Amino acid sequence: MTTSQRLPERAARHCHNVVNPLHSVVYFSPDLHREFAELGIEDRPAVNLASRSAAFGRVGAGPVAAAFYNYKYELVARHIPAVWDIASPEDAIAARLRACDTTLRRLLGDDALASPEMAEAARLALRATEGCTRGGRPLYSAHADLAVPDAPHLAFWYAATLLREHRGDGHVMALVQAGLDPVEALVSHGATGRGMTQKWLLATRGWNEEELEAGRDRLRERGLLDAEGELTEAGIALREELEDATDRLDAAPYEHLGAAGVERLTELATAFTTAAAAAGAFPADLLGKG
Repeated sequence: MTTSQRLPERAARHCHNVVNPLHSVVYFSPDLHREFAELGIEDRPAVNLASRSAAFGRVGAGPVAAAFYNYKYELVARHIPAVWDIASPEDAIAARLRACDTTLRRLLGDDALASPEMAEAARLALRATEGCTRGGRPLYSAHADLAVPDAPHLAFWYAATLLREHRGDGHVMALVQAGLDPVEALVSHGATGRGMTQKWLLATRGWNEEELEAGRDRLRERGLLDAEGELTEAGIALREELEDATDRLDAAPYEHLGAAGVERLTELATAFTTAAAAAGAFPADLLGKG
């Protein structure tokens, strides 16, 4: 990439921050739970784990816990691989895609899904995924083996999935390098105000209050949290270093797309994400320090 083509600082991160929510809407959608209930899977943690790990096929809890990183192993093992005795991974993949279709139709409307802007967003996001790499990226690589859906809104969602998992796999690399275990990663992110609230951590990740507090104690011992659970200067610096490292590991797809493409994809995704959020895509208490 020449100097004239170089992406503005943090442009890739900004693009990710508005593309990723278009993927994430499905996890908070009643449509996903309805689809999985029809398969015979009704437990909410089981739905969450099965919907995201189905691309691995029928594997045990170990690979899923390793790739997801911040989920408690015992929670994963409670449902994986037993859930595949109820429905196949292929059925789960199809159910998640159906849920994505109905969710986006409900949140954005049929006109938006059929718009030239949606088709353009899909083309740009898919072009960005051409720059993704498989090495050391299990969740990205598993999803990259799936077929690209035909409908533009589903193609955009699929591309958003690949970009999300590519960045997420890189973020796990950065967390390991920084020496943050799964609980420490969760509570330090929560202390930034940009992570999940305690309520949602307890509901989705399998850790209990004592385990989360023990993680905070370990961070206090390292000088990363203060007595009130707020990030210290060192903690703020570490979290920013983590994001910078993740940016470096995730640069390739956005460099492949180029500065103009990244700017346009960010513009389009911002409009769709804003509309989805306004339509109630996410719980009001999902993020924050609470």
